[in-house]
Formats: sequence, structure tokens, C-alpha cells
Amino acid sequence: MQQIRVELDKSSYPVYVERGSLSRLGDILKRHLPLSKVALVASKTVNSLYGDIIRNSLQSVDIEVESVEVPDGKEHKSLAWVGEIIGAFVESHITRHSGVIALGGGVIGNLAGFVAATFMCGIPLVRVPTTLIAQVDSSIDGKSMVNHSNVKNLIGASHHPKFVLIDVDVLRTLSEREFKSGLAEVIKYGMVMDGELFEYVESNSSKIVNFDLQSIEQIVSRSCRDKATVVEQDEREHNMRTILDYGHIIGHSIEVVVGYNSFRHGESVAIGMAVASRIAVNMGVLKQECASRQNRLLTDCGLPTTFPDINIDMIADAIHLNKEHTEDDKLRFILPKDIGKAIIVENVTDNQIRQAILEMKN
Repeated sequence: MQQIRVELDKSSYPVYVERGSLSRLGDILKRHLPLSKVALVASKTVNSLYGDIIRNSLQSVDIEVESVEVPDGKEHKSLAWVGEIIGAFVESHITRHSGVIALGGGVIGNLAGFVAATFMCGIPLVRVPTTLIAQVDSSIDGKSMVNHSNVKNLIGASHHPKFVLIDVDVLRTLSEREFKSGLAEVIKYGMVMDGELFEYVESNSSKIVNFDLQSIEQIVSRSCRDKATVVEQDEREHNMRTILDYGHIIGHSIEVVVGYNSFRHGESVAIGMAVASRIAVNMGVLKQECASRQNRLLTDCGLPTTFPDINIDMIADAIHLNKEHTEDDKLRFILPKDIGKAIIVENVTDNQIRQAILEMKN
């Protein structure tokens, strides 16, 4: 079992990566926390696939499990469902001496994490991510965000997990589209901070998209180390951590304009990366050769790089509504300057964004 430490002043925790580890959750939990009762929060689909494995593992070490099921769909990442989960906790007699297990992808990770941070001023959280995006990105974090109206990730709380358990075997049950969507976040790490990871995915893209588990475990572990490095250096997202928003400014805006279910998150981010690299080339920050390498790798991994037929004015409005990417009303754009290097730029204009989008349109 690989163990990656996220070293923080007061909230350090391990990330365990091992195939087939889901059935060992109970033993691992007992080593970390003296809990006798937990709430297992999962989506309907994930609960049907892995809920029994988790419950059996926990019950085998005398931990009582109360299951809370959330319907599938990104639209449920909302305060309304935070309230539903808290209501279920109250009915199930979850207390400050209980814990929360977030079993699922980003929606469940954010919902369960937000509830764990706020229920009775905070109770222990364990993350068990079941999508590639969650395994390489959102689970290695203390942030838990929910949406408000047409603004994504506006409401949040910081509450680090006690540990994260990653079993790449669970990725087998993802759809091909969902799995490939997660590769956008891996390529993002390669572009902004880890040239070796980028080159590994370049050299092994065929094996990865054909689900070679050894290659997948390699990119998951490496991405977790990259995310841990950033979180350690910038826990509260003041500077360095912003580089992980590469591709997300445009990506989030696409999701807001067309709806969260029209594009997978990674697909939107891939388009955002293509647009951001075009802006960087137009500004003289990035060589065209590097942008072409990025877009070719995205394509090799089954991800889009051309901008869809969406009204650019609506995209521009969504960009400025998204407070997650602004500082003192200044838009913070992350631009690559080479493979493995990125910079934060605050002087990207609307005209430069529009021009890049037009150049990347179908």
C-alpha cells in the first residue's frame, strides 16, 4: 500500500493508494479513529456498487453504519441537499462522537465534506473517492464547496479528512467517458507543475485509455503527490494553489452556461485548457509547440479541445460572476509558460479571451 502524507501544521493526514483496499476500510479506520458509529454518504449508483463492501468492512470491526443515499446528478451539489443530509443525520442519531465517510465522486465528496465541517461544529471525515477526478484532485483537500443558483462553488468550508483511501479498482465501473474526463485533471498537473507526469501520460496514453491498471495507479499516485505538495505549500489558497485552476475559469463558465450535465467536468476543463493555452500563445507567454503538445495529448485521451457552439457573451458574463477566480475584482487567469510551468496573470482582457475562444471554435 502506497502512503502519501499531506503535511499540514495541525491537520496532517495520509492518502492510501492500493488496489483492492476498499474491503479493508474498517481496519484502517480503527487505526485512525476510536469511532463506534459512522454515517456513510453515497450516491445511489455508488451505494449499489460498493455500499455493501464498505458496510461489511466497518461492521466487521464493530462500527455501526447509518447509510445516507443521495440521488445521482451534479444538480444535487446544493444547500438543499446539505439540509437533507443533516436531517438524515439527526434522524439516525449521528452525534459529535460519530464520523462521516464520503463514498463517491466530487458531488458526494463536497456534500459530505461540507456537512462534516458544519454538523455540530465539525465531526471526523474520511474520503473514499470513486471517480478518477476525485481520486487525483478533490479528495486531496480540506475544501468542500457547494453551488448557489448559477454560481458554482460559491459556498464552502475547510475541513481536512482524517485520511483518504483510494482503490483504483473501483474505476472499472466508470463509463469510458467519465474515466477519460478525469484524465484532464492529470494532464493539468503535468502542464502546470509536473513535466515528468506529462511525459509519462504522453508515452503511455494508449495503455491508460485502454485501462492498464498499473499505468493508472502510477498516474493516480503521482497526481496525489502533486496535489499534496500544493496543499502543503498553500493550504488556504492564497497564491501557489491557484495554479490548479488552470483550465477551470473557462471550464466552470461552460458548465454554468450549458448546465452541469451537458459536459463532464473534465471535458469542460480540457476545453478551458485549450483556450488558456491559446491566450498564452497569443500573449507570447507560451510557444505554439507546447500548446500543440497539450492539445494533442488531450485528444489522445479522448478529450475535446475545440470550443462548442456557445454564446461568447454568456461565457464572459459567467466568468465575471464566478468569485472563485477573482481577487479584489481582478480575474486571476492561469497560463502555461512551458510544459510543467505556469504563471498567474491578472491582466487578461475580455477581448483576449474572446479572441482565443473564436480561434478555438469548431
